[in-house]
Amino acid sequence: MKRKITPIVENIAEATAACLITMAQGNILAFTLAHWAIASQTGVLAGVVASAALLLTRTGKRWVIAVVLGVVTAVVDWIVHPSMFGTAITEAVITGMGAAALSYLVGTLVHYWRARRQSPVVA
Repeated sequence: MKRKITPIVENIAEATAACLITMAQGNILAFTLAHWAIASQTGVLAGVVASAALLLTRTGKRWVIAVVLGVVTAVVDWIVHPSMFGTAITEAVITGMGAAALSYLVGTLVHYWRARRQSPVVA
């Protein structure tokens, strides 16, 4: 059960974090409850939709997962709220790119951490 839930939670967290950081334009001191609410809405929708799409593709390739999460996050962000800067789609595209980058980075770090943890200790 844990193996099935973990990717969904990771996708939601990565999409939410990317949305929150982009909305506040990188200024973490500017986060408000309104930012958290919008970012959570975007993150949950994007994370669930991306997880369903990835489940259907049955892929474990890190770059595919990152691209799917990035595209879905951009679309959901564009639908959920208006852009806070630039054109109507600028913030959504930047949010999607941030979610993709976070997804790839986190996935790669987790992969290396698990590999190191499972490798035998040489004395």
